[in-house]
Amino acid sequence: MNIVIAPAPFKGSLSSVAAADAIEQGVRAVMPEAETVRLPLADGGEGTVEALVSATRGRLVQAKVLGPLREPVEAMFGVLGDDVTGVIEMAAAAGLDLVPADKRNPLITTTFGVGQLIRAALEAGCRKLIIGIGGSATNDGGAGMAQALGARLTDAQAREIGPGGQALRDLAKIDISNLDPRIALTEVFVACDVNNPLVGPQGAAAVYGPQKGATAEMVAILDDALSHYADVIVRDLGREVRDLPGAGAAGGLGAGLIAFLDARPRMGIALVMEAVNFEQYIEAADVLITGEGRIDEQTFFGKVIQGVCRLAKRHGVPVIALAGEVAHDSERLLEEGIAAAFSIVPGPISVEQAMQDAGPLLQEAAERVTRLLLVGSDMGRKA
Repeated sequence: MNIVIAPAPFKGSLSSVAAADAIEQGVRAVMPEAETVRLPLADGGEGTVEALVSATRGRLVQAKVLGPLREPVEAMFGVLGDDVTGVIEMAAAAGLDLVPADKRNPLITTTFGVGQLIRAALEAGCRKLIIGIGGSATNDGGAGMAQALGARLTDAQAREIGPGGQALRDLAKIDISNLDPRIALTEVFVACDVNNPLVGPQGAAAVYGPQKGATAEMVAILDDALSHYADVIVRDLGREVRDLPGAGAAGGLGAGLIAFLDARPRMGIALVMEAVNFEQYIEAADVLITGEGRIDEQTFFGKVIQGVCRLAKRHGVPVIALAGEVAHDSERLLEEGIAAAFSIVPGPISVEQAMQDAGPLLQEAAERVTRLLLVGSDMGRKA
């Protein structure tokens, strides 16, 4: 039997790599002769670098960059097994987790370190970049990222503007004549699963600013600054980013990547599945085992399980899903292509204990599922 194992991260408990390991151990405990393919996945957010490096036998690269408050941080990016594709999580350099709660202030936080990570990937020989932009602490429209790559963003006195979203109000001119020339030779894809525009009631500042520490007054300042930024971008770069779907992602980093790097936004899971050549493995599969921490309404809005189910359904491959909790009706699961979904929790247990023991619980659940697969296989042979 050929089994493809392709879980998402179990957030707060297991990375997708650890989840794939646990499922594979459970399968092999019952069916040691099974052919298994481990393809840990992610949707462009946390865990994407680790998942893609593991699935493609690539490598992790450390880089010291400036964090959101311009303090040195140790960040990491991935180079995939093809040796030309780099994978970056912007949160590694400018993530909310890098800023203590009492210091969160999107008026001053910067994406400069993201630009440094991009430069490090270019120096590693990457000529294709996949950039996941979830979990940001910033609202600077990617201005810091552009400055780190050689763009000049200056005020009326031809001085470089400072870090953070508020400084965009002082922007008078953008000059990209010294932008790293390797960018023109590089394909850049943005793993972006939100459709927010750059400004307005659904924009970067209004929707995401408060979780980054912005007060109502700050939100107004940031929205005005991003609006001005969009005006200067269209005048100096010829790029209209104000109302583009996804431009408001990660505090406007989506807009900055499009404007300065000619990046193309894509659904994160689609990018990840392409990067690991997922379809070629599913074509030969007898069954797909996937999973995540909780299967609920959010599962069907561009998340990993929805992506793998749609592709598996196209090839007639049944999908079994394992989760800490299955909080959805069976009819919707069947519509999405999930043949069966099981909670890994065997009985009454606290959430804390379930998360702490997620690895063993997932392995045991995979063993139970594999026994059912054996029963089905035996029945098929007798039919």
